[in-house]
Amino acid sequence: MIVHYIHILVGFNEHTSSFMRIGYARVSTFDQNLDLQLNALQNVGCEKIFQEKVSGTSKERPQLQMMIAHLRSGDEVVVWKLDRLGRSLTHLIELVNQFSDKGVSFSSVNDKIDTSTSSGKLIFHLFCSLAEYERNIIRERTMAGLEVARLKGKLGGKPKGLTEEAKNTARIAESLHKEGYGVKMIAAQLNKSRTTVYKYLAYRGVNIN
Repeated sequence: MIVHYIHILVGFNEHTSSFMRIGYARVSTFDQNLDLQLNALQNVGCEKIFQEKVSGTSKERPQLQMMIAHLRSGDEVVVWKLDRLGRSLTHLIELVNQFSDKGVSFSSVNDKIDTSTSSGKLIFHLFCSLAEYERNIIRERTMAGLEVARLKGKLGGKPKGLTEEAKNTARIAESLHKEGYGVKMIAAQLNKSRTTVYKYLAYRGVNIN
């Protein structure tokens, strides 16, 4: 992944009191080109652009973290498209709320969103509502699945040759993991050992770091 940022404004002084429009550009692989995003961000007046090449699902984004550390109240973060910033809708909302807490606005060139305007704030709040709706749906399905699993009793077995009931438990374990539950909590919810939960998650293709 690329671990550097570029200064567009010659002679920039990080201690200056003026507010900045700061860009963030990302592509998923090293063979992809950042030029399209960089040109767009420069055209809208970004004075500083952080850039990196890393998968959208990766939690390791050193340049994103560096950008956040550099933000000051009054600054504006700009991206080419929303999917360049967040790993998911939930992650995007977390980041924009983090910007807001710092007194920093956010805008997306292609999506015509600018949280410094009333209409931009309205659109973003709609995103927040959709994310909450999605979380509630997942939670309801997860709890319904847990109830079915409890009624059917303890489910065990190894990943290979799982019964249909065990496969259902594996799906429930995956849903709980997506909700942010740790392996220990999932094991307690399912009344399983942590070893079994790890096997279920591995069966569902979930990588545990």
